[in-house]
Amino acid sequence: MNQILDSTIEAFKLITSMDAEVYNIIFLSLVVTIASTIIAACGAIPLGVLIGSKEFRGKKHIVRFINTFMGIPPVVAGLVVYMSLSRNGPFGGFGLLFTPAAMIIAQVIIVFPIITGLVISAVKPKVKIIWETGKGLGLNESEILRLLFFECKYPIISAIMAGYGRAISEVGAIMLVGGNVQHRTRVMTTAIVLETGKGNFDIALALGIILLSISFVINYLVHRIQEGK
Repeated sequence: MNQILDSTIEAFKLITSMDAEVYNIIFLSLVVTIASTIIAACGAIPLGVLIGSKEFRGKKHIVRFINTFMGIPPVVAGLVVYMSLSRNGPFGGFGLLFTPAAMIIAQVIIVFPIITGLVISAVKPKVKIIWETGKGLGLNESEILRLLFFECKYPIISAIMAGYGRAISEVGAIMLVGGNVQHRTRVMTTAIVLETGKGNFDIALALGIILLSISFVINYLVHRIQEGK
């Protein structure tokens, strides 16, 4: 019990003292997760709106495929990226393995289907009435799609936040492709695993507190957005 209390006190000291190592890890975590979420969202949102608003042959299979990949095990995504970026892989010449870029690529693969699937689910219930309304107003197809996007903006923002929440809490894939190298690819989740194994519970708890705080803020914002406030 004393160890837990002492480690918690030391964790808060590390946070309030602006410990350089702790905040470097936090900074890299935010850079990697924000970049991967933005990149994934730029492709996932248009694709989700397009699939959700159109009827075409094979749509059900595509949606099932996306839904399957929404639950892809992170280590599988990490393995694919690792093999692709390794020396003998097709992109090994770029030297991206064990860099933040490799971590971003792995997280894009994880986050992309999550945002796409949630956007499809958000668009599908509204597409019929908005399409009929748009046609009645004399709008063309691109204008109707913009109207659909506007009407679904809150669920779409929630989808982005959900994707970011998945990215910030991920550990398996980025451990594989990043290597957890100090001052280079060490982020909050991988550092927590490492420091816990070394018995440095104060640093692990400090990072855990920050990670929980970020998760709380994400969940709070998602609920506020879903309420339309």
